[in-house]
Order: sequence, then structure tokens, then C-alpha cells
Amino acid sequence: MNGLFGLDPTASFLIIAVVVIILISVFLSFFPLMLWISALASGVRISIITLVAMRLRRVVPSRIVNPMIKATKAGLGLTINQLESHFLAGGNVDRVVNALIAAQRANIPLVFERAAAIDLAGRDVLQAVQMSVNPRVIETPVVAAVAKDGIEVKVKARVTVRANIERLVGGAGEETIIARVGEGIVTTVGSSNSHKDVLENPDLISRTVLDKGLDAGTAFEILSIDIADVDVGKISAPICRRSRPKPTSGSPRRKPRSAAQWPLRKNRK
Repeated sequence: MNGLFGLDPTASFLIIAVVVIILISVFLSFFPLMLWISALASGVRISIITLVAMRLRRVVPSRIVNPMIKATKAGLGLTINQLESHFLAGGNVDRVVNALIAAQRANIPLVFERAAAIDLAGRDVLQAVQMSVNPRVIETPVVAAVAKDGIEVKVKARVTVRANIERLVGGAGEETIIARVGEGIVTTVGSSNSHKDVLENPDLISRTVLDKGLDAGTAFEILSIDIADVDVGKISAPICRRSRPKPTSGSPRRKPRSAAQWPLRKNRK
């Protein structure tokens, strides 16, 4: 008995099986059936046509559906269109949803539009929410300043900051905080009459720098400034040098000798 195209029945069966497997693979690639079933089981109402349309728009359905499942379980009230539009704009949908869930658990007011804007601006919105809950310590380099008595003082500070979500878009970064704190240290030490005042009261630097409002226009809120180390550097007072006394108007000046007045030396053989 001849099979398909006159082939052996066993060969015909293998060909048909391979074709069926290929057709099923192509069907599942355009119709993510298992993902659709997982979404329905999690309470996410999405049609299979919407998933196929995502494929046509070159959107990976799993990168939309899986964050949508987490958002639905957390009660965020997001929509598929919001997540898909953020994905098409080049954003990280999963990180934004995780940040919204973390902000909700920490009672931090954060809406999807602001979280998406922070993510599209290049900031890590999840790290910003975590920094709002757990403040971060920024250690400044050693700042050298000279007091009024001419003695150099070297100061090292630790700045405790918390992310300000409202100013993350357009706010300055950590480099600005370090530069402003260093400027405040130089100003405080330079206005001190003696370096001993700084060594005896290092908290004077902290109070003076905090009162300047250095976190204005930045993406952070300064909680405290702690002086980690204070040391004495080099002495910058002017050094007295011995110089020749200048001739007065009454003192005689020696005239330079002419060539004829120089003593002749005999050449030694």
C-alpha cells in the first residue's frame, strides 16, 4: 500500500507529523496560548486577538502580560494600553511595576505617569523608591580649607540623603551634592578665626552647611551631614626669609671696576 506521494506509509506518517509540529509551533508563536491561559487564571482579562496584535506591533506579549499579572494581584489598577505604550516608548515595564508595588507597600505617593517619566528619563525608579525608604550615605573626598590663622584643615564628611521622587526628573545628581558640601566646608573653615575652633567644634561645619539648603534643585533631600574626620594640614602662613639690607641714601655705593683695574694673573706653566 502506497502512502503520501507514493511513499512508504511510515515515511508518510513522519512527514505529516513534522508538518503538524511546524504548524503548531507557528500557531503558538503568533497565538501564545499558554500565556493567555495564565493571564485568565490570574484574573487578567485579555483576548487572544490582543496578544496576536502585540506580535504584529513587535511587542513581546510576555513582557506586558507578566507585569500586568503582578499589577493586578497588587491592586494597582493598570491597563494593558498603559504598559504597552510605555514598552513601545523604550521603557522598562517590569521595573516600573515593581517600583509602583514597592511604593504602595511603603505608603509613598507614586502614580504610573510619574514612574514612567522617571524611567524614560534614564533614572532607576525602583532604586529611587528603595532609597526613599532606606536613605543612602554619600562619602565626600577629603576637602582641604585654610582658616584665618593660616593653618590648613582637612575635612571628610558623610552625607545622608533620601531620594526626592518629585524632583527626580530634571534634578541634579550626587556629584552636585558632593560639590556643594565641599563648597560649604571650605566656606565654614575659611570664615573661622582659628583652626582650633574647627577642631574643637566639628559640628559647626554640619550646622552651617545644613542651613545653606544645599539640596535645592537636586534629586535628593539631605537628612544629615556628619563629619567623619578632621585633620590639620600644612601651615600656609608666610615664611620670613633673610634678605640683604637695602642701601640707604647716605651710605656710599661701590662703583664697578673697569677692565684696567682688575689685577693681572700670571699664567702658570
